[in-house]
Amino acid sequence: MAAPSYVRRIARLLDVFDQLQVHPDGVPLAVLADECGIDADELREDLLAYYTADPWIWLGLTRRRVLEWTGSSDDPDETDETDPTTALMVRLVEEPQDLGVEHLDAAELALIHGAASAALDLQGPTGDPNLEAAVGVIAETLIGDAGSLADGAWRPPCLDQLQQASRQRRKVRIRYSRQWETGVVERTVEPWRLVQTTVRGWEVDAGPVAANGRLRTYLVSNVREATILGESFTVPPDGDELLAAQRATTWVQMHLPHRARWALDEYAESSTVIADTTDGFTADLELLEPVGWRVGLITLAAGPETRVLRPPGLISEGPALARRLLAHHEST
Repeated sequence: MAAPSYVRRIARLLDVFDQLQVHPDGVPLAVLADECGIDADELREDLLAYYTADPWIWLGLTRRRVLEWTGSSDDPDETDETDPTTALMVRLVEEPQDLGVEHLDAAELALIHGAASAALDLQGPTGDPNLEAAVGVIAETLIGDAGSLADGAWRPPCLDQLQQASRQRRKVRIRYSRQWETGVVERTVEPWRLVQTTVRGWEVDAGPVAANGRLRTYLVSNVREATILGESFTVPPDGDELLAAQRATTWVQMHLPHRARWALDEYAESSTVIADTTDGFTADLELLEPVGWRVGLITLAAGPETRVLRPPGLISEGPALARRLLAHHEST
């Protein structure tokens, strides 16, 4: 399985910056994309997303000025800095010493570190050395000790126990930090299947079957403790159907500003851009349950320009989640 898409796209910016150094006076974006083997529109999207991502705007921070955009379709020889969404030329103003991980907060670092580490876990001992080095840099920024990665400390701490219990069909008692609600709970679960996702890392689809006829899915990174019990479990005859239903997605169509493309990588299982304009884009998304909550999170992350187009029953999810969060913070 390949590394998560946003991890690969961030990592390949190193090659883009290297190539830009060959063109100190600037280079047409189309030429740079061809030299790097990247679609030109996707390269522009990656550079804009990386340097204008919402978290820095919300915090009142800006990254140091690294790129200069010049030349427009109306005047290719224009030297004044142009709107980067339409500029034809790009130039490296100062050589980046890193990918800016020191500007990320702990939550963002943990998300990227978890996804990259899970990708390494799948690749095994002969995995990508560049990705391994990037994980080391992130870990050093996050916890101040990259050396702890050498013995595999970056693996989710309870992954081995859950994998063993799943193979042996034995129940597990876990302490779990809930993803969609507050608090830590203790549960006895039946780990039917472990799944490696491209965004959230390892997940476990687990029984017993709930009153609504569904399984539960737990993020392995949120499992604080796991104890394998002596009691075994048996997957029922309709287990395959239940597992398939657990991973079934719902189609949602949304319009978002360009700066929010990262939110789709984080909350959607897949996305397809079907229309692109100067002020935003329209995408078809495939979302896992809870669909309404994920739509709300995308809406909050993307900002007030975001609109749910279809299905109409989800249009109010963003405002509803905002009111819920406001009420929660006012009460605390």
